[in-house]
Amino acid sequence: MNKLNLDAFTGYKFLSGMNCSPDGSLVSFHVHQSNLEDNLYHSDLWTLNTSTMETKQITSSNKVGSHIWLDEGKQLLYPSNKDEKVKKAIESGEPLTVFYKIDVSGGESLEYMRVPLTVSSIRTIDENHFVLLAGYDPKFEGFESLDKEAKKKFLETLKEDQDYEVAEEIPFWSNGASYTNKKRNRLYLYDKSTGALQPLTAIDESVGFFELDEEYGKIIFASKTFKGKMPLYNDLYTYDLADQKVTKLLSGTHSIQFAYYTGSDRIVFFGNDMSEYGLNQNGVFYTLDLNTLEYELFSEGFNRSVGNSVGSDCRFGTKRTAKAVGGKLYFITTENDSAYLNEMDPQGNVSYVTKINGSVDDFDVVDGKIFINAMRGNSLEEIYAIESEQEKRVTDFNTWVNESHTLSTPEELTFANMDGIEITGWVMKPTEYVEGKSYPGLLNIHGGPKTVYGSIFYHEMQAWANEGYFVFFCNPRGSDGKGDAFADIRGKYGTIDYEDIMLFTNKVQEKYSDMDEDRLFVTGGSYGGFMTNWIIGHTQRFKAAAAQRSISNWTTEYGVTDIGYYFVTDQIAADPWSNYEKLWDHSPLKYADQVLTPTLFIHSDMDYRCWLPEALQMFTALKSYGVDARLCVFKGENHELSRSGKPKHRLRRLEEITNWFAKYGGK
Repeated sequence: MNKLNLDAFTGYKFLSGMNCSPDGSLVSFHVHQSNLEDNLYHSDLWTLNTSTMETKQITSSNKVGSHIWLDEGKQLLYPSNKDEKVKKAIESGEPLTVFYKIDVSGGESLEYMRVPLTVSSIRTIDENHFVLLAGYDPKFEGFESLDKEAKKKFLETLKEDQDYEVAEEIPFWSNGASYTNKKRNRLYLYDKSTGALQPLTAIDESVGFFELDEEYGKIIFASKTFKGKMPLYNDLYTYDLADQKVTKLLSGTHSIQFAYYTGSDRIVFFGNDMSEYGLNQNGVFYTLDLNTLEYELFSEGFNRSVGNSVGSDCRFGTKRTAKAVGGKLYFITTENDSAYLNEMDPQGNVSYVTKINGSVDDFDVVDGKIFINAMRGNSLEEIYAIESEQEKRVTDFNTWVNESHTLSTPEELTFANMDGIEITGWVMKPTEYVEGKSYPGLLNIHGGPKTVYGSIFYHEMQAWANEGYFVFFCNPRGSDGKGDAFADIRGKYGTIDYEDIMLFTNKVQEKYSDMDEDRLFVTGGSYGGFMTNWIIGHTQRFKAAAAQRSISNWTTEYGVTDIGYYFVTDQIAADPWSNYEKLWDHSPLKYADQVLTPTLFIHSDMDYRCWLPEALQMFTALKSYGVDARLCVFKGENHELSRSGKPKHRLRRLEEITNWFAKYGGK
């Protein structure tokens, strides 16, 4: 068996975008893979025959975007910038999406249509009419009507103006997307035969999701309309394709994640009213009467976290959370340390489709056939067919990892904290573990905080176990999967969550005596980066630390990040005017003068979720007090560096952390 090296992730296949053909004969999906030499990700389309379970690669350009089916399952439609002229046009700033179609039985892909918008999602009405969700920038108002020469001059002028930005609203930027002033996601109807674009939403309205219901001839969507300050709640609308009318159904009552028709006069929607637990409160299902526009609770007693928050650094691409099929809703939930697929019938009764622990990352359903993209045991993503309530693996894109590399199996460690609440964690032994030999230990803290660790494959932790570390991690209070009360640490950051993590560390040391207490290390990203900064200011038990995309000062996080003005107020239960002292009390920077732990700071210059100054402040403080510190800033990367950053940057990040710990007695 071979050692799993830091760069092994470049060989993994990441699966996403599952779509069953209308006749149920095929499942289409994306396969992504890192390319270290080109420092990017290759993405192509594959199909799975639902009868023979054979897979087939459909495209080979390595540049395929999200796709849909055409012609009842004979052709696939997808965007791509594989044409160099198109690529240069897009790079120049021109709003343009070029779609190609390809016959799944074979042949070359052909250009199908050009849309003068940056399209993020598309649905087919008929062969000439489409619903589009696309980015809208007021700078480009009227651009599509210009002739070729006028467009060229416009883009040249725009390029000259790129040395300044104007902000008139909050948020004024978005993680990885730079400045967003007055930019919106708008809904459009597109006529391929004429090239006509009809916007369905206003220029100050931003659409969060939409679905096309072919049976009722309606588009259902949720959006936020604002000037100056983006609200937390969104509004729910329908658009009737026949009478071409937009109708508002709900306004400012919930943060709505998805909705679907269950009859001509009824809609079910899933939303969070934030009334009891704030931003991180679990949403619930409601049924809305379209005649009275009154809503009531649907699926009485349901209280699970909808969506997948089980952490891993081995995913890429777009995944599905929910889909309505034939009056039923299929959706993913996070419970304890796993993500499951569920089914809800028209009466609101919920049952499990999958019961195996792990992570359902994506799925699709058609004609009673159910397929999932899942991580099972200590394995990477594969596609499974659900047959007679049993899962059957039908692909083998990543089985080579288990067959040829040494892996460490996470061992569960569950205990009751000081308040009698059960906390779950795991320990991964070094892959070459020999009883009686001394090994360093590495505590890894997840982000969120409302996410979870599970026992699924996590590349960085497997790599560190292969480097000779005990790797241990847990789900303290604040984590997802155990209900609202467990996840609620508003106003308590750095208190009860810190207690849980430190108690977990004690329990690990008690059980695993071969872990050297003088060679303990700690790392984490986002919330985990905050907690790493907090830990080094409150204990000296760790030999070295690595704080990634961290928060150090809530008083600055409030005003400079894309979510700060509402996230900080909600989660820390204060703002700079109502209780500045509370923000400062929960800020790791306040305790930086007590830090003795050598610390590496990993950050990205386009991370507007936890902006670079959060690392700069803590780094400066430690250097001022003579503590060994190192700052590594990745240019052009954002908050997702460890999960979807450029392959060379992802590798360098792992090398930085691993080398930093090695410098202080690690492997």
